[in-house]
Amino acid sequence: MTDQLASIALLGTSADPPTCGHQALLEGLLKLFPKVATWASDNPMKHHGASLAKRHELLSTLVKSIANPNLQLVQELSSPWTIKTLHRAKKLWPNAQLTFVIGSDLTEQIPEWLQANELLRSARIGIAPREGWPITQAQLKRLESLGGQVDILPLKIPATASSEIRKRPESH
Repeated sequence: MTDQLASIALLGTSADPPTCGHQALLEGLLKLFPKVATWASDNPMKHHGASLAKRHELLSTLVKSIANPNLQLVQELSSPWTIKTLHRAKKLWPNAQLTFVIGSDLTEQIPEWLQANELLRSARIGIAPREGWPITQAQLKRLESLGGQVDILPLKIPATASSEIRKRPESH
């Protein structure tokens, strides 16, 4: 498939650490999109338990275990700011249809993100429903009123959280 026809799902994640939810999401995206790009990133709204380099290494292990040539770890997309990530993605794939994927837990936050209007016009937003985080019509209408093209992805992501894994005592 040429870049001109490509539809690419973009999934940035804190991966602190990657969970079965990350795996389910990546595998689900591979069924919906011909190409999936992922990367570890620093989220300015979160405290990270591990360095970006360590989280990249952990995500790399997950990507390798999925072993699908249509899934790429593209760390150069990483930025704390989604708008910068989208600018980088457009340079890598100038003719592609980009879908920036988020979990439903972030739906309410997008309008507060840096340059949200430009971000919402730069790529489609794919929302992966996450157990415990319902998507409301008001949230969708707000995104659309800011220029967003939003797709609710037909996926079911388990209610796992990296923060819960970080709280577990270390096994020795």
